Amino acid sequence: MTVREAAALIRAGGLVAFATETVYGLGANALDAAAVRRIYEIKGRPATSPLIVHVSSVGMARDLAAGWSELAGRLAALYWPGPLTLVLPKRPHVPGVVTAGLDTVALRMPAHPQALELIATAGVPVAAPSANRFTQLSPTTARHVQDAFEGRVPVLDGGPCAVGIESTVLSLAGPAPVLLRPGMIPRDELVAIAGPLAEPAAGPEAAGGAHASPGQHERHYQPRTPLYLDHGEGRPGRGLLLRHGRELPATASEYAARLYGILHEADAAGYDWIAIEPPPGGAVWEGIRDRLQRAAARRTEGT
Repeated sequence: MTVREAAALIRAGGLVAFATETVYGLGANALDAAAVRRIYEIKGRPATSPLIVHVSSVGMARDLAAGWSELAGRLAALYWPGPLTLVLPKRPHVPGVVTAGLDTVALRMPAHPQALELIATAGVPVAAPSANRFTQLSPTTARHVQDAFEGRVPVLDGGPCAVGIESTVLSLAGPAPVLLRPGMIPRDELVAIAGPLAEPAAGPEAAGGAHASPGQHERHYQPRTPLYLDHGEGRPGRGLLLRHGRELPATASEYAARLYGILHEADAAGYDWIAIEPPPGGAVWEGIRDRLQRAAARRTEGT
């Protein structure tokens, strides 16, 4: 599939999976409510989980945001294109199905050149959660997408994803910035630019129990094989231990880039369990720890 063919599908109300620098997204025209509903249906995603809208320019983002603050402009100038999502008040023409009924919209300009070309060629903003079944492992290659949907979703192959985990999500919709989802942009970098970050509200917020951001479900990013954050000691059956600096890379950036791919491979190998040695502390590892804790949710010893 070419970029031009994928853009035509999106304009016609279809779905297309495409690569970003973080993970592959399942995209539809963000201004077409019927097309967006098909994303929820094929993923099995609850309507309470809002989508990130991908744009190809700051101008396209400002057309969707009811307020574009000076801070939003500074953050976009520093991190766009890149793995930062900004949550801002939305304009009325953004369909409620995109935002889970919230009065805010999550916006991001991806750093993958093919993704930017796709959005620009389509001429519309593209709503795109990860191209996987809800709560399962995110895809970082076209093959992961094809396996997840058994070939039923057209895929624009952009090669492996360079960042490897989902974007940082920062809300600028309230009186103080809120880090809704950590990613590979360290918290202290954001604090240096945006000032102190407020804590996110506990649990679902606002209309209909909607979450303020994607990625806030307790169970998420999970392989089919039970995953544990420990050293795998004393567990019966055939298991796999993944250790920091050995089976998994030593640096945070390389670790994130390879994590989901390694888990996809382990999941396909038929193990009874997978154990991951807990990663290091520190701000640069916060996003990785978040993904692993949600992937291992309800799978810790004694539960």
